[in-house]
Amino acid sequence: MKWLLIALACIQLSECLVRVKLFKGKSVRNILAERGLLEDFLKKHPYNPLSKFRGPSQQDSSGSTEPLVNYLDLSYYGTISIGTPPQSFIVIFDTGSSNLWVPSGYCSSPACRDHRKFNPQASSTFRLSNKYLSIQYGTGSMTGVLGYDTVRVSNIDITHQEFGLSITEPGSFLYYAEFDGILGLGYADYAVAGATTVFENMMSEHLVEQFMFAFYLTRQDGESGSEVVFGGFDPNHYTGNINWVPVTVEGYWQILVDSVKVNGQVVACESGCQAIVDTGTSLIIGPVSPIQRIQHEIGAEEQLYSVLGVNCRNLPTMPYVTFTINGIDYHLSPDQYVLQNNYNGYKYCESGFSTMALSDSEDLWILGDVFIGVYYSIFDRGNNRMGFAQAV
Repeated sequence: MKWLLIALACIQLSECLVRVKLFKGKSVRNILAERGLLEDFLKKHPYNPLSKFRGPSQQDSSGSTEPLVNYLDLSYYGTISIGTPPQSFIVIFDTGSSNLWVPSGYCSSPACRDHRKFNPQASSTFRLSNKYLSIQYGTGSMTGVLGYDTVRVSNIDITHQEFGLSITEPGSFLYYAEFDGILGLGYADYAVAGATTVFENMMSEHLVEQFMFAFYLTRQDGESGSEVVFGGFDPNHYTGNINWVPVTVEGYWQILVDSVKVNGQVVACESGCQAIVDTGTSLIIGPVSPIQRIQHEIGAEEQLYSVLGVNCRNLPTMPYVTFTINGIDYHLSPDQYVLQNNYNGYKYCESGFSTMALSDSEDLWILGDVFIGVYYSIFDRGNNRMGFAQAV
């Protein structure tokens, strides 16, 4: 009872939360476009967001397939440190994967050269394991070893945390990325090589008051305030009620969507469909036919570099898109699902919807940062459920 009262007080005062500030930088797509390299890159590496979501049956004990091109549009990054004394790294906090890995001093690939690299010899608490890590990407493979060390996330230290140290990194993608590595926040069952996840250790070491974390993402470049908090959620980041939704598959953060509507008319998931809530995907992804219908309804047309653009002047007259989840309607207005960018003083708008290179028979959706930026998203590991509320 005493612990419950303390936990409730923590929620009210937001004092027991472990906060990691996220900053919005340039995406790899933007960097490649600025350098005139994007068109050639996309020709060589087709974009298929679904391919990162592979269960254990599609992996062996040490490897998985997870194309790095799926991180092409991500721009929210945070900082962690590893080792004693601490070595800092910029990472993506990714609910669509489960491993923590960073470049290491063992790596001589071009992608490692311009990024922070973990130096095992410089850490007094590092221990090397006898396990190897291999993640197959569309541009090659990231191979490495697993080790143990103290990982600091905000103001807490996670001792003896298992993580990957890359030895080789594929292609040119990571060379241009602003982030160094990835911190996966998916379920432990989907961790490559059976590695223990960061959040599993946070729970087992009782480093968080509640077994949950939450994401608040601001939309505009340079806008401050984005963060991920561990151990609860922050009432200052949402308004109204939290609507709870059970997780249907305990691997990724997968839920049931009742329907998808455009201006009140159902365009997808007439009998319900599955969706994964993924901070490691920037857009809202769906099967070909319903996404094509949505793009048609909002007036999206293919432009340079396979981008589906919309006329910025049409925003006031474009329709709402609504996801009904557990009986609650989650509306997205045009200014919420359209990405507004500015290059060298030129404003252009892109659709926040995209499709996957799959047939409609696999009726799976991915609710990425476009959705999470509008609805404060709580990942409740203790009760295996998601919580959504209107972000402020």
